[in-house]
Amino acid sequence: MIRLNRPWPARGWVGLLLIAVCWPLNWMLHGLRTSVLFFPLWLGYIFVVDAFVWRRAGNSLWSRSRKRFVLLFCFSAPVWWLFELINLRTANWQYLGRELFSPVEFNLLCTISFSTVVPAVFETAELIQSFHWTQKFRSGPRVPATPGVFAVLFVFGLGMLTTLLAWPKLFYPFTWISLVLICEPINYWRRQPHFLQNLRDGDWRIVVCLALGALICGFFWELWNYYSFPKWIYHIPGAEFLRIFEMPLLGYGGYIPFALELYALKNLLWPNGPRLEQEFR
Repeated sequence: MIRLNRPWPARGWVGLLLIAVCWPLNWMLHGLRTSVLFFPLWLGYIFVVDAFVWRRAGNSLWSRSRKRFVLLFCFSAPVWWLFELINLRTANWQYLGRELFSPVEFNLLCTISFSTVVPAVFETAELIQSFHWTQKFRSGPRVPATPGVFAVLFVFGLGMLTTLLAWPKLFYPFTWISLVLICEPINYWRRQPHFLQNLRDGDWRIVVCLALGALICGFFWELWNYYSFPKWIYHIPGAEFLRIFEMPLLGYGGYIPFALELYALKNLLWPNGPRLEQEFR
């Protein structure tokens, strides 16, 4: 049952303070301000969202296990570095101001910033799940999740990854699709959590909440990046129009499968890690 009369927790106040201080400083100060302000700004976002989840649902990633909450940041950094490695081939984004750091400095600062990606998406997905309207997605179309389907998905995923690496200018969108098609069958074969087990029963809440969670985070990533420095910019062949901040409008569609990739990678690499509330059951 959702209750809104719980007191606002201390971490929520800390989060609000971090956002109130770091957001304007990151946009107004001169110099390399983003290199030190990106992490506390997003930590503030994560604390605020976690506070909302706890206030609405009575538990959250933080309250269920602070140890796993912290380790989720450690897990997040190498996961995003995987996408950075793929970007070495696709060159879909680059960082302005990178040349002002040594390689060691830049990679260290990036690792700290990348640690916020997975916690932000998972926290936002839990917040969305706390709203009653998400229950309408509990009974939807059933997706067959048979051994044959998983085998086909795995083959398609490997094929997409191969074509992506071979012809990156044509198949760069597969960056946000191939990994989930590879990881989801492996999770099934290893008897680890996988979202297709929910879709098999017609429960689409996990897909909806993760997708919306990533879209909301994507909006704030692009918003806070716009006047930042260092910052990222995009090179997306065929989609360089109708930009919202630095991201072309069509590019936001990549956040939807990206959320599922994060979920599948978490289940593959850390199956006993933090679980989203009730795993949408």
